[in-house]
Amino acid sequence: MEHSADSGLPRVLPSVSAPRFVGRAVELHRLRQALARPSAAVLVEGEAGIGKSRLVQEALDEPGIAARRPLAAMCPPFREALTLGPIVDAARDARPDVAELTLTPLAGVLRPLFPEWGQDLPPAPEALSDAGAARHRLFRALAELLDAMGVGVLILEDVHWADEATLDFLLFLASRRSRRMSLVLTYRPEDVAPDSVLMRLTSRPPAGTGYVRICLGALNVPQTAELMSSMLDGEHVSEAFASFLQERTDGVPLAIEESVRLLRDRADLVRRDGEWVRRTLADIAVPPTIRDAVAERASHLTPVAQRVLQAASVLAEPVGLPVLATLSGLPHNVVSRAVDAAVRGGLLGEDRVGRVSFRHALAARAVYDMTPAPDRRALHREAGRSLQAMTPQPVARLAHHYREAGDTGQWRQYAERTADLALASGDHRTAVGLLHELLTESDPPAASVARWAQKMPVMAFTGLVGRADLTRALREVLDAETLSPHERAAVRTQLGRMLLHTGEYAAAAAELEKALPDLADEPFQAAWAMNTLGSPPSTLMSAGEHRRWLDRAADAARLPMTADQRLALAVDRATSLLDMGDEAGWAVAAELPDTATTPEGMMQLARAGLNIGNSAMRWGRYDEARALLTTGLARAEEHRYQRLHDMILVTLVHLDWFTGAWDGLAERAAVLAGVEEEPVVQLDALLITALLDGAVGGSAADPGRAAVTEGGTGTVEERLRQVLDAGLRRGIVDLPLEPAAALARIRLAEGSAAEALELTEGPAAVVARKNIWLWATEFAPVRTGALLAVERPDQARQFVADLAEGLAGRNLPAADAALETCRGLLAEGEGRSVEAAAAFGRAATAWKGLPRPYEALLAAERRAGCLLAAGDRDTGLAELAHAQAGFTALGARTDADRVHVARRAAGEPVRQMWRGGRRGYGDQLSPRELEVVRLMLTGLTNPAIARALSRSPKTIAAQLNSAMRKYGVTSRTALAVSLTQAGITPSEDHATGTRSDL
Repeated sequence: MEHSADSGLPRVLPSVSAPRFVGRAVELHRLRQALARPSAAVLVEGEAGIGKSRLVQEALDEPGIAARRPLAAMCPPFREALTLGPIVDAARDARPDVAELTLTPLAGVLRPLFPEWGQDLPPAPEALSDAGAARHRLFRALAELLDAMGVGVLILEDVHWADEATLDFLLFLASRRSRRMSLVLTYRPEDVAPDSVLMRLTSRPPAGTGYVRICLGALNVPQTAELMSSMLDGEHVSEAFASFLQERTDGVPLAIEESVRLLRDRADLVRRDGEWVRRTLADIAVPPTIRDAVAERASHLTPVAQRVLQAASVLAEPVGLPVLATLSGLPHNVVSRAVDAAVRGGLLGEDRVGRVSFRHALAARAVYDMTPAPDRRALHREAGRSLQAMTPQPVARLAHHYREAGDTGQWRQYAERTADLALASGDHRTAVGLLHELLTESDPPAASVARWAQKMPVMAFTGLVGRADLTRALREVLDAETLSPHERAAVRTQLGRMLLHTGEYAAAAAELEKALPDLADEPFQAAWAMNTLGSPPSTLMSAGEHRRWLDRAADAARLPMTADQRLALAVDRATSLLDMGDEAGWAVAAELPDTATTPEGMMQLARAGLNIGNSAMRWGRYDEARALLTTGLARAEEHRYQRLHDMILVTLVHLDWFTGAWDGLAERAAVLAGVEEEPVVQLDALLITALLDGAVGGSAADPGRAAVTEGGTGTVEERLRQVLDAGLRRGIVDLPLEPAAALARIRLAEGSAAEALELTEGPAAVVARKNIWLWATEFAPVRTGALLAVERPDQARQFVADLAEGLAGRNLPAADAALETCRGLLAEGEGRSVEAAAAFGRAATAWKGLPRPYEALLAAERRAGCLLAAGDRDTGLAELAHAQAGFTALGARTDADRVHVARRAAGEPVRQMWRGGRRGYGDQLSPRELEVVRLMLTGLTNPAIARALSRSPKTIAAQLNSAMRKYGVTSRTALAVSLTQAGITPSEDHATGTRSDL
């Protein structure tokens, strides 16, 4: 019998019951009101133990909401998640079969997820190789199942633990046009990854959805007292006691509940003067966390009860008593009594079918952490053995338990089976993650590596496979020489595919060439590898060498293979021939079918739209390019080929840059520059943002123009350098050509001809070595200009002659226009102004006919200068006016301002361009601009100038940009040269580049 420390009288221990629902009336009303609508998305957020699950349960008790057939699912805390596991498990628990449901043939894709329903589900459709299409089809099928079940409210608890497939499915449900289902999601915001799909749901709710976000906070002192009282038969709790507990638990309901139970177990609760109080103010210690409180409570239990709790913590999911008895190694009746005690004590809870689990994940984790490591491993091993007897086997949970048990062999077996299930279900990302873990673990069996590598879905892993650990693991197995020739070929070919799809072209080609000797018995794989080696962007081979590989591939393609495989090889061949500027590519493209009967065939036709459309763009056949790309985009959208969809979109963005369709282009490019999982898409989009900013005079600080790739943002030059460096690093031979040309133009315009020439050396060497002069289109004019500027006219003449010879006999409109521009530059540099004007006129006409208006206007501007030099002032000034008007209409402010300055310099009385707002100082610097540029001449940075003048850095940047426009330059260096020539001197107050302290 307990005795009171104060009186010596027997102490009566209070009975403790489950707490009532306290302090959430407003939140409950909002939740119920939202779920009364036909469709709603409700996000319930709050820290662990704050009462998210209790709030949802209280709402579901409303008869009207219960009538909507809510389906509740919970995300497990371990990462070896089955594809859409939480929702699949909830659907499986909700009904024994689907015989009475009306399902379409689409539901056949659910067979891998619900093998026990196989006799009732439609036949499985043909597999899709495109990850996006497969995933979308799976989502549609699962949504159809939920609709057929009549689910009106889908509840998903602990979404911060959800796998990517489940999060994507939630986004899919929320964005459906015919929404008939409400979503209720609970999560801890502090545990949500910054790049999680959940952030898209929480930050940008779907249009047309009743969106409610409920943030649960701490209970105050009166609410704490009410909760405590509800646990103590409704009797009064002293205000001092409630305040004490509220302060030490931060008002978290679960922490308050656990503390009351612990204080009761310790006999620290005393009834005095008709109310419950603490035994003393100083003697009571409340554990700092919920986990600590649970751990202390559990430590007071009998060894038998602790063993049962340990088993439940290892399972971490609702289970029946037989499973707990098996794991704990105790008789069923002993386990039953222990479970009853734990349920009464509030540690365990029981669901409607008699399964038990911890009432909260924190409690389970507390018991799990206090379990000795050897005991945990033994319990995980026993859990695995127990789950093996289930039908169907829960392969993801088996992988988890055997991994925690340290049984690598069994973990490999079930992790691979989980990956197989994910692949069969179309969840390629989950499969990639599991296969990545298998392939990168220490010392995996060589034969298994070959099998796992072949299973890796190459279209789904762009972001992941680029990691060095995966390629290193595959190369280590290859270097170990323990594989059979067949296995070695499989691993090396798959490694080549992986590298190819991540843009590592040179490395991919090297692996594929090594694989060929082992591919004699696999004609398609051999032909595919040869075609890849025949692809010009992959290596520094000459066009002749590429053509020989392509011809070998064509011979191999005559061997037995499927129609889809033959189609894939034909698309590759057409692409490579066109990349080389070979007219034969158009004949191959013309033989491609208009449609296909299989998903794989349709994907190849969508790929043809991308590849051949891109080639048409490079050739300068812009109308044809747009038609091909638009058709390919429609196919990609129809069949949900996400990767091809994004690549076609960025190619259309590039085409719009060329054709002058610049309205809204910056925003579209910026969006694609954020597609981190597709580096090639990202880099091409970043290139366009830089080119566009350079032309329109946009600021890198402008969020509509600044783009992101591989972790960086920056100025026009910085972004161009990023693309150039990434292309060189990845071995994508043709990718650096355009950014190098753009950087060279900037350097040449600011008077740094030697740097401009150096930037074009690499591209010129690539073109000469490969003998593919189509690739010189973008850099040929600036290289010619740079050679002339550094007084190397002989080299300039030779380069232009080589270009003309390389293009002779080919119908390459864009390259031919570039050649005319080069001829004009050559004639201009040699003082032949009349001939130069004629050449620039032909160039302008050629560019305009593509149409490529920006280049046409640049050529027209050069023609005007030559006409003025030849003494034809009227025609020259008219041509300058035409160029300025064209640049202005296009939005190329930088160029329009430069031409305006040239017109004034030629003596034409034109007024200063005005774009609205207060009239300024014309071509002269304003007093405030003069202050800024004089400080710039001292070497101060923009932030330092801002501090010196007490202005914002943004204002300083704007004033420097204005000064650049007035002087017709595009960089600080060129501005400094122009200012010095104009007699403007550095500020004497800051001549040393420092700022005096005030």
